[in-house]
Amino acid sequence: MTLGILGGGQLGRMLIQAAMNFDCRVHILDPDQEAPCRSCCHEFTWGPLTDFDTVYYFGKRVDLLTIEIENVNVDALEKLRDEGIPVFPQPEIIRTIQDKGLQKLFFRKHALPTADFDFIESKEELLRFGKFHPFVQKLRRAGYDGRGIHKVTVEPDRSAGFDKPSVVETMVDV
Repeated sequence: MTLGILGGGQLGRMLIQAAMNFDCRVHILDPDQEAPCRSCCHEFTWGPLTDFDTVYYFGKRVDLLTIEIENVNVDALEKLRDEGIPVFPQPEIIRTIQDKGLQKLFFRKHALPTADFDFIESKEELLRFGKFHPFVQKLRRAGYDGRGIHKVTVEPDRSAGFDKPSVVETMVDV
């Protein structure tokens, strides 16, 4: 069996180690030519994870496809799945986790605990936002590992925020 992994970082290396227990061949697609998985996978493909054709044609060459990072082309994954290539997690789940706003709505719909939140589209809305304070601004898309997060605890923090669609949520004690 050939396992395809979209993303070749540290999580990909852990997936490769686990796949060895199942005698799988592992193919990796990653936009970084020096990705950590390059030296330990059976086949490495260099290319963008967000490009439909790149993801689609990579997926056509494997028996099972998974991700190691969520910033991937979901339309290509849906087409592959519809053509019989197993994709895990399912493309609908990946689409939800790509957008923090959809995640928050999923939590609310399923009565899962989450901080109070609202949505904004621009820095102008951030500067006017007054529903609660202090708060955290999180980019709806492409934020991860601490990127795309901005804390607003005092008024001057607002001007350093993002000018993109975001979730703003109350700060919670951890």
